[in-house]
Amino acid sequence: MIFYWREGDLEVDFVLQHGDKVIALEVKSGLQNMNPSGIDLFVKKFKPNKIILVGDKGIPVIDFIQTNIMDLME
Repeated sequence: MIFYWREGDLEVDFVLQHGDKVIALEVKSGLQNMNPSGIDLFVKKFKPNKIILVGDKGIPVIDFIQTNIMDLME
């Protein structure tokens, strides 16, 4: 299951859930502010198994696009 999470003006771009595993996924470009407060609140409330940042400061977009989504759940 793939969805997004928002509380007020805080958000997580994508939330991946497979069985009991949850991954918070943020996609950022170099032009955006890297304010992690949405992720911080999500982690505090839901305790995901993994947090993934895609973009200039994390996994390069091309590498992420080529990744099998099920490999992220391991």
